[in-house]
Amino acid sequence: MKRKVDIAVSTDPIKDLQSIIDYAKELQGVADLLHCDVMDGKFVGKKTYDETVVKAINSQSLLPLDVHLMCQEPSEKICEYVKAGANIVTVHYEAFKDKNKLIDTLKEIRQCGALAGLSFKPGTEVKDVKSYFFYVDIVLVMSVEPGKSGQSFMESTYARLSEINKFRKDNKLCFKIEIDGGVNDKNAELLTELGADILVSGSFVCNATDREKAIKKLQKN
Repeated sequence: MKRKVDIAVSTDPIKDLQSIIDYAKELQGVADLLHCDVMDGKFVGKKTYDETVVKAINSQSLLPLDVHLMCQEPSEKICEYVKAGANIVTVHYEAFKDKNKLIDTLKEIRQCGALAGLSFKPGTEVKDVKSYFFYVDIVLVMSVEPGKSGQSFMESTYARLSEINKFRKDNKLCFKIEIDGGVNDKNAELLTELGADILVSGSFVCNATDREKAIKKLQKN
């Protein structure tokens, strides 16, 4: 049986709030999630928006919100993002100097009522983050360096995905694996076969002349 993959369309290529809202409305019933790329200008160089914008998007869109916090030490605002409408809140392994605080934050995300996600940069070894997979609902694998839209997909992602999927099976865990960065119709099929459950698409869908058709290409495997 072929595996089903969900498509999360990213807000990153879009520059203003109204355009994000229009994009979300356009893809209701087509995409599965809206991937909200929140950057604080500290963890990555770029700065985007905060929970007030997430709230505004949620008030005008029916798409579930997949909020990706590319922020340094984001613990203090976790529940604010959930109250704003986040269905998934993902934090970065590298954003926490104190890894015990990372575990507490993952637990807090769940306590606030959202799914807990953990992401890590391409330069971080999978073996360094495996122990935290027991606390999450989503493992977000970065297939580009975080903070900039339109980068090319890193081929090393395939091996990392396979390693994470094997760990999931070996430990009988049920978290979903999400891939973010450079996803297109050329690599979507293999990513799905290797265990990806959610594919994040920024430029491939956003820049397509027929966005619905572009999403269907990613889902076809």
